[in-house]
Amino acid sequence: MAVLRDDAPDPAAPHDGRARWLAVADDLLRAVRPYASPGHALLTLPGPVSASGRWSDGLEGYARTFLLAAFRVAGEGGADPDGLLERYAAGLAAGTDPASPERWPRMTERRQAVVEAASVAVALAETRPWLWDRLDDGVRARVVDWFADIVGTAGYRNNWLWFQDVVEAFLADVGGPWSQDDLDRNDALREDLYVGDGWYSDGRGRDGERQTFDHYAGWAWHLYPLLHARIRRRPLEQGHAERLHAYLTQARQLVGAAGAPLLQGRSTTYRFAVLAPFWAGALAGATPLRPAETRTLAAGVLEHFLEAGAVDEHGLLPIGWHRAYPRLRQLYSGGASPYWASKAFLGLLLPADDAVWTAPAEPEPAPATGAQVAALPVPGWLVVRTPADGLVRVLNHGSDRMLEPRVAARADDPAYRRLGYSTATSPQLSRDAVAAPLESHTALLDRADAPSHRDGIQRVHLGGTCAVSRSRVHWLDTPGAPGAGDDAGWAGLRRGPQVTTASVVHGVHELRLAWWHPAVDDPVGPPDADAAWPADPGPWRVHVGGWALAGAGRDEVRVEDGPDRVVLHRADGTVSAVRAVRGLDEAGATWRDGADPFARWSATPWLRSSAPVAAGAVVAALVVLAGGAGDDVDLDAVASVDVGDGEVAVRWRDGRRDVVPAAHVVATADGVHP
Repeated sequence: MAVLRDDAPDPAAPHDGRARWLAVADDLLRAVRPYASPGHALLTLPGPVSASGRWSDGLEGYARTFLLAAFRVAGEGGADPDGLLERYAAGLAAGTDPASPERWPRMTERRQAVVEAASVAVALAETRPWLWDRLDDGVRARVVDWFADIVGTAGYRNNWLWFQDVVEAFLADVGGPWSQDDLDRNDALREDLYVGDGWYSDGRGRDGERQTFDHYAGWAWHLYPLLHARIRRRPLEQGHAERLHAYLTQARQLVGAAGAPLLQGRSTTYRFAVLAPFWAGALAGATPLRPAETRTLAAGVLEHFLEAGAVDEHGLLPIGWHRAYPRLRQLYSGGASPYWASKAFLGLLLPADDAVWTAPAEPEPAPATGAQVAALPVPGWLVVRTPADGLVRVLNHGSDRMLEPRVAARADDPAYRRLGYSTATSPQLSRDAVAAPLESHTALLDRADAPSHRDGIQRVHLGGTCAVSRSRVHWLDTPGAPGAGDDAGWAGLRRGPQVTTASVVHGVHELRLAWWHPAVDDPVGPPDADAAWPADPGPWRVHVGGWALAGAGRDEVRVEDGPDRVVLHRADGTVSAVRAVRGLDEAGATWRDGADPFARWSATPWLRSSAPVAAGAVVAALVVLAGGAGDDVDLDAVASVDVGDGEVAVRWRDGRRDVVPAAHVVATADGVHP
């Protein structure tokens, strides 16, 4: 990282102290200086160019780092030892000057400018006494004119609603144009996307379902109400405060004991932006966390990423999770996109004497024993926390972000439709891994052994230690695949049956059950909605994939296999295992190079049936992810799986019995085709 000034905050200060946050903010801001245009209006950072183009990416670099600078300066009451606001003021003047070679794209020219305008508005509001109020009238007028493009626009259907509200709030505050109709429409749309328990769906899916759950619930839906209230100089509205409090009660469960957040959903390159709602809760007095608990959690997340190499040798945040990993990007991501991580520094707005910074450190809790399992009904997740190894696992039976039309050829989205996500593993993201998903996935294998893809998730059951969901599966035919046609750009799909998957949790163990039955046409939707694609005739084998483990070299992950099991041992003690329980008689592991954002090499353990599986026949596998030395892993934990009329009874070796609701099952002896 960049060299610190002599008078800069000491980076050796306690890692949970405010001085540490100031030091990291200063380093990040100094590192980006060489990439600014001469007039400081465009900040073009190394990395891929977004779908909006390099011009837009330069504005993004300005806006997102300005947000960080604003939190840093405002939190210090205007103290600005590095002269940050002088440079951002110069950039503001050049960026809004139509005659400047560094002018910013208008919102009518690049839609992405809407997002960046919100960051600029927030930064100007937070630093108003030291920047906006000192600008000359001409620059202020040009800024208002640039912002005003947003007034009267519509079509926002996800978290972008808040960008319009924030910009128009700033315009209203400085005497610019704004529209009550815009705000009223956004209020109605926002309520339509609120699902409950503090969770917003970030847009509606293909069939109008509200099943897009991810970190946007925190770093957008719960952050901007506070920023909006601050622009208006009002407390956070009670309704938003209550929702924020409810969300944080659940979100705190998604951070591992060592500070690792859940790796799930899109835009994860924003990394420690996951802290934004925690700081918002502290600022608004709307958090279930004690002051020292907020400080400790935030410090743990920040240090987790710094220690894992999220900041590169040039002091920059590249696209990636830990290390640089360009495949983690979305099309809208450019070199400056990771600087939405600036939201993690919202806590600097808390004064140095706030209890979050001054409350005595709390004693380390006594080591907990056993797993802590929580059902989150709104996102449809079973959350499994194991304090002994610090890991969090989410078994996904409800979030799918199903946006594609029925007639579109589509892979299932690895960021949303895998069965499992955790704080120590990632979905596999290479092209072959997305085209043929294996990890944390239950699939039917066609005659060419290609795995099926999961479509929209239909919830069946969630409660206690059991979750059940189903999805109509399909196979993706990519160019070069058998039957894919002669056109090199052609892609299609073959329709399949309904596959039901159940997760039964006991400690670190998940018993995963699966069966299929013929698909039934949706009586509500068009009966021929996917008639463009043929049905795969079968027969089908079943694949159950475990958690992928990554290592810098193949020698970091040791594969131990047998006829009914595969156990992966990583050098740090992490274990990923699968063991056949019913109807699965093949075991193996698939290695991939470059598919995982954690490290270069990754392996996925899996089990399969060697013979086709009949409709209604239940297969079962024990699936395990454990840290430490894996001492609590018992591959013989399941005593029996009994298939009955409408249910499956699972008996564990310690005597516990779970009953799984199971329509369409057939009581076969072993789960395979007769």
